[in-house]
Amino acid sequence: MIKLIGIFLSIFLVFGWTAPAFAQTPSITPEELQVGDDLATKAFAATNKGDFVTAESYWTEIIEKFPTNAGAWSNRGNSRVSQNNLAAALTDYNKAVELAPNVTDPYLNRGTALEGLGRWEEAIADYNHVLALDPQDAMAYNNRGNAEAGLGKWEIAIADYQKATEIAPNFAFARANYAVALYENGQIDTAIRELRNIIRKYPQFADVRAALTAAYWVGGQKGEAESNWVAAYGLDIRYKDINWVKNIRRWPPSLVSALDKFLNLQ
Repeated sequence: MIKLIGIFLSIFLVFGWTAPAFAQTPSITPEELQVGDDLATKAFAATNKGDFVTAESYWTEIIEKFPTNAGAWSNRGNSRVSQNNLAAALTDYNKAVELAPNVTDPYLNRGTALEGLGRWEEAIADYNHVLALDPQDAMAYNNRGNAEAGLGKWEIAIADYQKATEIAPNFAFARANYAVALYENGQIDTAIRELRNIIRKYPQFADVRAALTAAYWVGGQKGEAESNWVAAYGLDIRYKDINWVKNIRRWPPSLVSALDKFLNLQ
């Protein structure tokens, strides 16, 4: 797995294929297979170090040697998304979908790139296709919720986030997305209760700490807000950047406004 640009975009997290399956390529020799495996190992190592430029170069080399390998195209797309090069990533995902139309990962990955471009309806169509292939795909429900939230359809998004958590109870980001969507929908007490429950299990979850900061501050619980902020900022300084919270993390408007009030001590 790799982390995408907080597009949540799946902060939302997106799965990359863990192996490019070179053996499925026709007429491949053992020597060529070894070369492909070695390059993929280097690509994943670079990804794990956060060196997405180098990872992209390895995937490009693999694609040149194995142009019909859908996994290589999809993983190069992931490397490009991690550099915020969404248009180029979309081209790679389109090719991966063409080569592997019955595999879910390219659709999931393409959906998150489409989200990053604000093409919500197209992203939803990709997630619908994933769910047609696998009705129990929790990531697809979570990501579809993200796209629906992008359209301001909060009640529909809440239902999808809830479904994701029913399928995968330990899917912490889906639970966080569910909570912040509840907050936007006016279910403040329920949202805060859910956020607190998440923190009990995942005390170092920066997103939830920051959300509690915002909710507590506008609710008048300033001590609670400040203590949660110390934890949130210590875990991830990006929450101090309201533009990142709004446009990359894509919190709902009411929570963004609440955090902005805290950051400016209003």
